[in-house]
Amino acid sequence: MATVFDVNPHELIGKLKEELKKIDQIKMPEWAKFVKTGSTKTKPPEQEDFWYIRAASILRQLYIRGKPMGVQRLRVKYGDKTKNTGKPPHFKKASGKIIRNILQQLEAAGLVEKTEIKGRKGRIITNKGKSLIDKLAAQIKKGA
Repeated sequence: MATVFDVNPHELIGKLKEELKKIDQIKMPEWAKFVKTGSTKTKPPEQEDFWYIRAASILRQLYIRGKPMGVQRLRVKYGDKTKNTGKPPHFKKASGKIIRNILQQLEAAGLVEKTEIKGRKGRIITNKGKSLIDKLAAQIKKGA
């Protein structure tokens, strides 16, 4: 059986994005069209479905890590270096509001749950989320 490690991440995120669009609990808020994804960005995302792409990417990261991940760790994951300034580049974290809202929506959909393992708080992927990703990975592997 194919897993997330056996397929191209871009293909998996593309298919997962389409599946997440079908879930009622996952919707892009109105304000998301106007906000940047981090302080290093100069403009908001230009893709119409960036919310679902980021949600799919977060779900994939939770699957890969296997350990609880919180908003702060994901902010670091999606952060970037500052650009186009007169100073040397420095790393900045991504926006927490977008990641937090996506995690809350994934939790409402039953794909993610809050947990604490060995004193480490955060969210982990549920069996429902794992089976969704594994099913899509198998479809991609079969089609290749």
